[in-house]
Amino acid sequence: MGYTVSVDHDKCVGDGECVDVCPVEVYELQDGKAVPVNEEECLGCESCVEVCDQDAITISEE
Repeated sequence: MGYTVSVDHDKCVGDGECVDVCPVEVYELQDGKAVPVNEEECLGCESCVEVCDQDAITISEE
């Protein structure tokens, strides 16, 4: 079982909070926006969802 991570680039302000809080480095900033580059590593802890004030991140079980 894995997780699908999506970032709404219209909502993302690129503050990097998700990059900093993710324990397995799922995200990196590219062109000022968060991008899930290691989606297969996602633990489903939703730490990134909690710190994203813009509600730009969605995590769902596959």
